[in-house]
Amino acid sequence: MNKIALVTGGSRGLGKDMALNLAKKGIDVILTYHSNKDSADKVVSEIESMGQKALAIQLDVSKQNTFAAFFNELEKALNPKFGTTKFDFLINNAGTGIAALFTETSEEQFDEMINVQFKGPFFFTQKALNHMNDGGGIVNVSSGLTRIIIPYYPVYASAKAAMENLTKYLAKDLGSARKIRVNIVAPGAIETDFGGGVVRDNQEMNNFIASQTALGRVGQPTDIGSVVAFLCTDEAKWITAQRIEISGGQSL
Repeated sequence: MNKIALVTGGSRGLGKDMALNLAKKGIDVILTYHSNKDSADKVVSEIESMGQKALAIQLDVSKQNTFAAFFNELEKALNPKFGTTKFDFLINNAGTGIAALFTETSEEQFDEMINVQFKGPFFFTQKALNHMNDGGGIVNVSSGLTRIIIPYYPVYASAKAAMENLTKYLAKDLGSARKIRVNIVAPGAIETDFGGGVVRDNQEMNNFIASQTALGRVGQPTDIGSVVAFLCTDEAKWITAQRIEISGGQSL
């Protein structure tokens, strides 16, 4: 029976590329979407055209009070769709970013970032464990901004740093008890709509980042998913508690 991965925020951007690369590895995929069901359904169709099974379910990671209903829906769909009652891998990818100077960050913005980037994944993972097989894995998603310090992301980057620390705690707790590996990937600057598409659409910014990157260009969404998929294979069976930066050598 095929392994199954759950990718939050899998309908677009980095999450979409993760979902497609997991399917290329022969892993079936459950993906979540925030509001755009059409985009999610297109990813499901693309995965199914590759010969894998796929399913899309709506989720807002900032609303922890909806997680029980999400997993009830998932539980009802797993056996009819995949012929099993549990999945194997969780990729905590869904999230948004806020650009604001420290002195201008509001309490509302602070709470939003903590909910989306730390509290949400924390409690979503807690509930997901009841539906996961032993011997699988969790891949969290951080950011190069926990290492590369720029003025406008103090809350976003701090929440991601919290996820990096949580990753090590989970690896320790779940490794011995359930043989679940836990790692975190940290993408550098990527050409997506993150931050209003500033890296993708601002040519001056794009050129500057490329000039500060060892491999001489800005990252693409397609640079990330294959690494996440690798971490969900037997080839990565001895990798846990690691932060893996995928930045092309940005700001060395």
